Amino acid sequence: MARIVFDLDGTLVDSAPDLQGIANRLLALRGLAPITLDEARSFIGQGVAVFVAKLRAARGIAQAEQAGVLADFMAQYDEAVTLTLLYPDVAQTLTTLRDDGHFLALCTNKPMRPTLAVLRHLDLAGHFTKILAGDSLPQHKPDPAPLLAAFDMGGTGPDLYIGDSEVDAETARRAGVIFLLFTEGYRSTAVADLPHRAAFSDFSQLPALVASVIAD
Repeated sequence: MARIVFDLDGTLVDSAPDLQGIANRLLALRGLAPITLDEARSFIGQGVAVFVAKLRAARGIAQAEQAGVLADFMAQYDEAVTLTLLYPDVAQTLTTLRDDGHFLALCTNKPMRPTLAVLRHLDLAGHFTKILAGDSLPQHKPDPAPLLAAFDMGGTGPDLYIGDSEVDAETARRAGVIFLLFTEGYRSTAVADLPHRAAFSDFSQLPALVASVIAD
């Protein structure tokens, strides 16, 4: 059996509409133009502070306002769950993988409180033996430390990491673990240009793909 760690945003869930909503409320208060959904997706992946920094840069908000904008963003983050959706077949796939005997964990750069809020809202928390969030350790992805900590959940390898982005691919490379790429998330790089063992576009394909990787 395998130890399998998942990314969250762009991998298991599409949270971009909720994050866009927070961003545009903050921009409206400052009399600035809203961001598009594609812009929101491009800001996601390296944690909330980086999201806010990219938001500021996109709308010309001064660096000196980073702390204030970040605090305003965090004040709304825990409640930003109503527009977040699971990608198709995620819930059934997680159930199948657990029933097959695999150990499942989560490693995300999203802070823990909004992570748990999303998991509760979508009834996902019970699938995971361990959860590492963006504020669980001093480091965050692509530093491999959170991912390696997430794999410390009992059982034995092989160790598989499943994500959707350049950050996830680099994290897996630095950690020296097998990376499976979900192609329908937030990446901006061509699939062929991201290092990965295998790619998939449909979560219903994942249990068979995991079995194939383990057999190899």
